[in-house]
Amino acid sequence: MGKPQLRSAMVKPWGILSRFLLFSVAFMLGMASTFLLQSLLPTTGTVIWLASADLSAAPTSAPPALVLRPPLPQQLGDGNGKERVSGGGNESERIVMLHNMTDNELLLRASMAPRIKGISSLVPPAPKVAFMFLVRGELPLAPLWERFFHGHTALFSVYVHPDPTYLGSPEKGSVFYGRRVPSKEARWGKSSIVEAERRLLANALLDATNQHFVLLSETCAPLYNFTTVYSYLTHSAGATSFVDLFDTQRSRGRYRPAMAPTVTLANWRKGSQWFATDRGLALEVIGDVTYFPVFQRHCNGPCIMDEHYLPTFIAASKWHGNANRTLTFTQWTRGPHPDSYNDVSVDLLQGMRNHGNCSDGGGTTSLCYLFARKFPSGALLELLRLAPRVMRFG
Repeated sequence: MGKPQLRSAMVKPWGILSRFLLFSVAFMLGMASTFLLQSLLPTTGTVIWLASADLSAAPTSAPPALVLRPPLPQQLGDGNGKERVSGGGNESERIVMLHNMTDNELLLRASMAPRIKGISSLVPPAPKVAFMFLVRGELPLAPLWERFFHGHTALFSVYVHPDPTYLGSPEKGSVFYGRRVPSKEARWGKSSIVEAERRLLANALLDATNQHFVLLSETCAPLYNFTTVYSYLTHSAGATSFVDLFDTQRSRGRYRPAMAPTVTLANWRKGSQWFATDRGLALEVIGDVTYFPVFQRHCNGPCIMDEHYLPTFIAASKWHGNANRTLTFTQWTRGPHPDSYNDVSVDLLQGMRNHGNCSDGGGTTSLCYLFARKFPSGALLELLRLAPRVMRFG
């Protein structure tokens, strides 16, 4: 009876040693993978947080949500942590940025962001809409947008891409404060403006709760209240993306044969620059290494890349779920530039809101435009006055 007990006592040290070795190997693998990730990704940027459940706002059975948070705001500096001071004279306002990543770092992080489909258990119940403003500098209609966004903080995100020479900053407390992304010069008709659009999409994709993405200019104004816009974008029965797309003999004249065979005349399309996409399409656009480089090399001059790249990308990749139209009303009656509306009236706004019927991807609807342009700064006061009466906000 004593021998089995002795054997059992002799085995235990080997069991402890094997467990120690297994733990050591797992620890070394963990450290190696962490080092590899840190070498691939910059230290300033997205961090995955396990958000604590708000028991007062959700059922007790609801699990906490995994949220891919955007990088913390950074002050615009020279890369050494120094703050940039705007202009000369006595100006010393800080320009607060979302982060200080390079384009390559940003696109890498965005491409690793979750696609969301298939992991719905990790997504908060209310998806957000990312409003992306591609602007030259000031946001003259900011007070109107402030009223539009008021009371809906959990349902939207804001991203602003100004010219890098712009040194102004919104007031603290504004929905635009701290929402500026690191920007580069964006010229109309050039590849740089599409690069700016991709830069905005990449920044917005870092937040996993952003499910829809709308590109706007500084002269865009909402035609409906936030609830209507949000519901339209997140609960559309047919299309989930709204990218203008058409093929005409005149637009074919801009095609460059040097783009073949990657980009063919059969897939060549034209459309409005101002789009709304779902998360799936946004991820495809920022990850495009097939068509985008070809456009960068060959689409210049009268080709006008911002009017052709995204429509052609959708046609060439045979993307489904697009309504083939824009949600931004624009009128062209005065030559090569869109009409500008200094004089705003009820009739003007109602005409934009009720502009006939259009396709929603699965049928027809009379709600065709959610936004309109171009409204200069001189139209702001009248827009603010008419917003409660016509757009039903403010």
